[in-house]
Amino acid sequence: MSTHQPPQAAAAAPAGGEGAPDARQLRAVLTAVSIALMAVIASVSGLNVAQTHMAVEWGASQTTVLWIINVYTLALAALLLPLGAVGDRLGRKPILITGLVVFGAASVVAGLAPSAAVMIGARAAAGVSAAVIMPITLAVITSTFPEEQRGKAIGVWTGVAGGGGILGMFLSALLVDVTDWRWLFALPVVLVVIALAMTLTSVPDSRERAAHSFDTPGALVSALAVAGLIFALQEGPERGWTAPLTLTGLAAGALAALTFIAWELHRRDASLLDVRLFRERGLAGGSVTLLVVFGVQVGIAVVLFPFFQAVLGWSGLLSTAAMMPMAVMMMTASALAPKLAAAVGARSTMTAGVALAALGLALMALFVSVDGGYLSVLPGMLAMGTGMGLSMTPSTEAITRSLPRAKQGVASALNDVTREFGTALGVALLGALLAGGYRGAIDGRLDGIPPGAADTAREGIANAVEVAPSTGSHAQDLVQAAQQSFVDGWQQAMAVGAAVMTALLLYVALRGPENTAPLRPGAEAAAPETGVPENVALETGALETGVPETGALEDVAARRGDDHH
Repeated sequence: MSTHQPPQAAAAAPAGGEGAPDARQLRAVLTAVSIALMAVIASVSGLNVAQTHMAVEWGASQTTVLWIINVYTLALAALLLPLGAVGDRLGRKPILITGLVVFGAASVVAGLAPSAAVMIGARAAAGVSAAVIMPITLAVITSTFPEEQRGKAIGVWTGVAGGGGILGMFLSALLVDVTDWRWLFALPVVLVVIALAMTLTSVPDSRERAAHSFDTPGALVSALAVAGLIFALQEGPERGWTAPLTLTGLAAGALAALTFIAWELHRRDASLLDVRLFRERGLAGGSVTLLVVFGVQVGIAVVLFPFFQAVLGWSGLLSTAAMMPMAVMMMTASALAPKLAAAVGARSTMTAGVALAALGLALMALFVSVDGGYLSVLPGMLAMGTGMGLSMTPSTEAITRSLPRAKQGVASALNDVTREFGTALGVALLGALLAGGYRGAIDGRLDGIPPGAADTAREGIANAVEVAPSTGSHAQDLVQAAQQSFVDGWQQAMAVGAAVMTALLLYVALRGPENTAPLRPGAEAAAPETGVPENVALETGALETGVPETGALEDVAARRGDDHH
């Protein structure tokens, strides 16, 4: 990383004079933050399985139900960057504790909510507190673990972040099948209680000694930018991409994003996020990779669940369980990625991961079929899960390495915002591709179907299956036409996804983070992060924070010049 970063005066320091944690405490810290992260991730996707139940109980419209789900993600994404920075300044442990308490309380209120309005309020509060928890969990890892162990810890974190959503959906679907849908909120509450107890006893505190005032304008504008863009991506598929509300959100988000960039360039070292750092391979490569990989991952889920349920006729629980092999491969590969990166380098590991993910998409596009069923998509799912796991961990580490330890809350928040944008993009774009491909394919297969039923069938495969019994002798033909049309749409969406992943593969291979040499045991690698030779870093103190003091390099050079004379 170049030397135009914030000066060392803004260094992160342990609070209360706590010593370096031993191996046992590090394991406890990793367990605590992983459980906290799991609570947040499970709440992102878990409520999807209860949409019908909420609509029936409250007589809520589909728009209201979608807001119950989307308001959580919107609040989470919009506030990640500001609240991550707050954690850096006020202390990561107390902010994490506060977030867990609020999140647990909001989950209890949601579980007992008497109306849709109360549920929306509770979900919004949960989203705000999740924006506190999510970046702090990663910041605790990067500011607590020694360099030679940090990659492994980040691998566990990324595995939970990547596979936790699928695991959360499986557990949520199980709870809905065997109990009442309101018990969905018991899972995050239990996880929060465990994480809170472990945080109080195990997680050390660290905070930033700030050299500048908090960038309040930057925080507000960044929240507006993310909220506007995410809102547009959420509403576009539902209301239409040319709807006034969608265009308003898109325009507001884009204008706020440009304003944020201009303001941060003006603030320079006092900025919330030094946007100049995106010139660096690590930050840019890691961010682009996570954006695309998470977008494709979530887009895959948009395609897979209707395939399992409407084409194969499986239940929600069985459909969720069918996703588990991909999640297991993803979490396993995330844990193994640091070892591979240490052996062959971060860029090589990311390149291999993206290549496997592209292969998985290609396999699913080529071999999916109605008759082939689950086995026609399983090899692609396994390759996709492995590839995502290998690419996510070094990408996350590249982002966190690009900012100093004093800014790890911001670095972690940037990592999380990138994931959320990827998620929204994947759902919107791959979902639109699937829907468009389905409509284009089924139009030629509706001969003889009554006009009303044909119009309903064009809306989607679930609608076609539902209306089929009303068509009499055409019922079986309509179902088969809808299933085959869905597969045709699937193949188009997967082909586009594979093309996007291939483009990412070329980008990572040519412009990804630099491969770094394996760490020596006990050595800190701050010098390679900053581009400062280790012997210079030792003299300037750069090894402590990853950032040399302003003018430190010049002072060392001058002293060496005097020695030569």
